Amino acid sequence: MRIAAVSDIHGNLPALDAVLADIARARVDVIVNLGDIVSGPLWPLETARRLMALDLPTIRGNHERQLLTIPLAQQGDSDAKASRALGDAERAWLAALPAALRHAGGVQCCHGTPTSDLVYLMETVVDGFDAAQARRGDASARGLRAASLDELQARIGTVDAAVLLCGHSHVPRTAELPDGPLVVNPGSVGLPAYDDEHPLPHWVENDGPQARWALLESGAAGRWRATLHATNYDHESAARRAEDQGRGDWADALRSGRVGRTERDALAARS
Repeated sequence: MRIAAVSDIHGNLPALDAVLADIARARVDVIVNLGDIVSGPLWPLETARRLMALDLPTIRGNHERQLLTIPLAQQGDSDAKASRALGDAERAWLAALPAALRHAGGVQCCHGTPTSDLVYLMETVVDGFDAAQARRGDASARGLRAASLDELQARIGTVDAAVLLCGHSHVPRTAELPDGPLVVNPGSVGLPAYDDEHPLPHWVENDGPQARWALLESGAAGRWRATLHATNYDHESAARRAEDQGRGDWADALRSGRVGRTERDALAARS
């Protein structure tokens, strides 16, 4: 069996289309979508309609939950932009998505961890964020590190699976627990970098504009292997769209895979 995993599309339709073309060439049996589908300043409505037509096995992420349950006036800018763009049909589709799903071959899908859509599974936010050092290329100053095997095991808990697919952090990564599943985060299709202040200030940076996805292949004795993929696409068109929508932070991230202007900078420039 060959499974393609995509996550964190965030309304980036050109990135999604490029990834789908790559996946078609890989001749997979199924594509699973791990959530955070439309939130952001790009093409939320068009992305939702594209995916609704494909009818992929899909789970919701924290941003789907937020834009459907938090009053519009209290939503963050990215959720609010998507919320205003969606119609009744698209909102109904998002509302019907499950928080998790199980696929053939013992493949379990969640957005963050099996119990939270807001917690990173494969990364740990740490104290010590330093924006100046991070801008100089010091990855250790980003306030984020790979989770330890003990941390992974604690977050996975009692989930019994051959493969555990997750998203949320936008960081492509794989890990195999000694007595547990192969854990895979395919990275983000649509947003390769961002800044966040919760639970502590940190930056996610993938150091390149490519759209990310993962290919999983089953082998002998039920064992799986994963390959992480980076797909080139017209990221400049997405960056221009973000600029037009007043989100210079997204534009910088889409062009470089690095944090330039922060979300706070972008929103302040509009006020």
